[in-house]
Amino acid sequence: MQPTINDHQVQLSEKSNGIHHEKYLTRRTLLIGNLAHFLHDGFTDMLYVFFPVWQAQWSLSFTQIGLFKTLVSGSMGLFQIPSGLIAQRVGRIRVLLAGTAVTGLAVLLFGWVTQPWLLGLLLILSGVGSSVQHPISSALISDAYTEVKGRRRALSALNFTGDIGKLVFPAAAAFLISCFQWPTASRLLAACGFLLLLILALAAKGLGPTTISPAPENKPAAHKLLLGWKGYQAFWSLAAIGVIDGATRMAFLTFLPFLLQEKGAGVNTIGFALALIFAGGATGKLVCGILATRVGILRSVIITESLTALCISGMMVLSLGRALLLAPLLGLALNGTSSVLYGSVPELVPEKQRAQAFSVFYTAVLGSGAIVPSVYGLISDFMSLQWTVTIIALGALATLPLTLPLRGRFQ
Repeated sequence: MQPTINDHQVQLSEKSNGIHHEKYLTRRTLLIGNLAHFLHDGFTDMLYVFFPVWQAQWSLSFTQIGLFKTLVSGSMGLFQIPSGLIAQRVGRIRVLLAGTAVTGLAVLLFGWVTQPWLLGLLLILSGVGSSVQHPISSALISDAYTEVKGRRRALSALNFTGDIGKLVFPAAAAFLISCFQWPTASRLLAACGFLLLLILALAAKGLGPTTISPAPENKPAAHKLLLGWKGYQAFWSLAAIGVIDGATRMAFLTFLPFLLQEKGAGVNTIGFALALIFAGGATGKLVCGILATRVGILRSVIITESLTALCISGMMVLSLGRALLLAPLLGLALNGTSSVLYGSVPELVPEKQRAQAFSVFYTAVLGSGAIVPSVYGLISDFMSLQWTVTIIALGALATLPLTLPLRGRFQ
């Protein structure tokens, strides 16, 4: 019996509904990843506004401030891979929600801290909670988008929303600290975080299979990715560039508020400067994406890293007013490179190893960002803040030779 026209229409309708449903789930997945990135990056980078306030309250040295940054970035980096393994067992969305709740709780408890060592413990807790966001959000979106161009656009959007969080939360922190005392500011910011967590949970409801991380079928290959060099030289070169880029970014942003203080800036001005930098960084995601399509990924990295070194030097020697004018361009160069790097990870590893590759990549980047603030803090205490900023600027140029193994590896 031949199928009737009505049967054919029903089949077409069911196929169309299936496509629409798949697109709907893909968009929801992108929303979840973007919202989580917005919140976690915002919570992490608003700490730059709190650092000078905490230094003044407890008479801390630059080494101790660097240690604070080491604690939060170190715990975030160390738990990248464990969070991915836990997600394979209990589900990605569950781990993402739990980590977000932990970070929000840590920020809330900032407001009741009376000793710096207690604050250090809460910074560790905050870093552990935020460790789930990068690998899980990136893997969710990479799996949801099967085409290379669509995946790259989605990962660029993911990084863009993270920069929006970096813009909003530091500015909000500076405003709230100027209106209230910093403990009250931290509690209000935590309340905003829990509201966004509720929205995140509602958006994630009913996603089903997309919440589960597929277990790697080829364990030897995964092991080779984590430990081997042969066959993955391009990935490790990209990771090395990410390490230096992340170290430069985190170290400079940690000590930028103190550099601005030496120029006469107050809390509001510091928050404004950070907002300008992160606004430039958000723009940099778009600009660097366009630049990468025009001149290629490698040339884009060379241009942005060279511009980063030049702008950091400018922030050191210019007056406060001129430094503020330079801040958006610095942000464009400082943050714009990251979306190009993150979006290139899936093109250098097999599909089944993407989640692990993202975990390794983020662990390396955050690990470098955890170590260098303490090192540069020691340099600042024993030499000067000016020397520290000079070394940071020169460090950005160390990425240039690492672009050589990446030639011809991108579409």
